[in-house]
Parts: sequence; structure tokens; C-alpha cells
Amino acid sequence: MSDDTLRIDRSAKTLRTLALERMREAIMDFHFQPGERLVERPLCDQLGVSRSVVREVLRQLEAEGLVQMIPGHGPAVAKPDLGRTDEIYELRALLEGIAARACAMSATDEQISLLDSALANLFEAWASGQPVEVMRATARFYEVLFEAADKRIAWEIVNGLNVRINQLRSMTIASENRREPAIAEMTGIMDAIRSHKPEEAEAAARRHVESAWKIARNALRLGSL
Repeated sequence: MSDDTLRIDRSAKTLRTLALERMREAIMDFHFQPGERLVERPLCDQLGVSRSVVREVLRQLEAEGLVQMIPGHGPAVAKPDLGRTDEIYELRALLEGIAARACAMSATDEQISLLDSALANLFEAWASGQPVEVMRATARFYEVLFEAADKRIAWEIVNGLNVRINQLRSMTIASENRREPAIAEMTGIMDAIRSHKPEEAEAAARRHVESAWKIARNALRLGSL
């Protein structure tokens, strides 16, 4: 990602919102590496916004866990913590498994059609080779899944974690040979839901999370982030 690609156009959205979205994407896309300092002046130039906007964005990213303040050095891209990563994936496996089970038990034909459409969009995103698009399509698939399962509180929890989940997801998406296994795992989840097999749906959802969990854990242990 070149510096110019960070620059934003004026639109109906506020500059702060646009800058925040652009910075999130830049962190997810590894334009800014974990541990890299985020200096206000260059960010102002790259984004084309004022220093006050940059400060607001950095504060929000810090609240989301994507930026950390380093004493004596200022803001930097946060490095994922192995212990917290384990906890996030534990929650994902549990909640996504519950949602897949409930969906397999009660999903209507219309809801299954919506899931099929969301999954097709996810596969198109994988084919595009754009990690940000894959993350967006993945989040949309799970939003439809939790809605079909009528697990709204569970979705609120997952959605609250989505920024951190996506930071980890961006790492697993970028890993070698992840695309085909991920597609097979997601297909397995949908097959079980279509067949109204709750136990199989839950197991498939948990396997998918655990597969990504293993990749993230290994990367962190090897110090690749």
C-alpha cells in the first residue's frame, strides 16, 4: 500500500470516520507492522487530515486494541498477545458453534438462501485475493448466521470483538495455503446447516475456528508478528 492510497476523499462521512476506516484497513493489511510507531505528522500527510483528527483516530484505535501507547515513544501498532488471542478464539469457537447449531435446528429456506448468498460473496472475496474484502465478507456471513440463529446477544459479543478478531483474521488469511482449507471448512458448516444437522454444524464451526486458531498461535509463537 503506497502512501497515496491512504489519502481520503471528502464525502457525507466525517473525516474522522473516513480516517478511522482507512487506518483500520492499513493495520489489517500490514501497511503498518505490529510494533511500528505511528507518528502524527506523517499520518496527517498520508491521510490528508488535521493533527486533531489523527489524534482522535489514534485514541479510538487504542480503545479497540489495535494501537498501544508506549511510554517515551508514543502510539504504535499493537502486537497481539498470545494469552488474549487464546481467549478470543475460545470465545469465537464457543459462540460460533452455538450459532451454527441453532441455525441448523431452525433456519428457514429463506434464511438458508441468505446464508448461501453470503457464502458465495465470501468465496468471491477469497478469489479476489484482497484480505480486507475477505474479512468484510466473513463478518457479513457470520452476521447473517447469528441473525438466522436468533442469537443476537451472542452476535453483540462477537461484533464487539470483531476489530481484534479481524486483526488476527488478517494474519490467518495471509498465511500460506489457507484459502482452500478455509473454503472447505466453511462449506462443511453450510452443508450441515442445509441438512439440519445441529451437532455436525456446531462441530464444523468449531473446527473452522480451531484451524485458524492454530495458525494464529503458531505465528505468534514464532514471532512473525
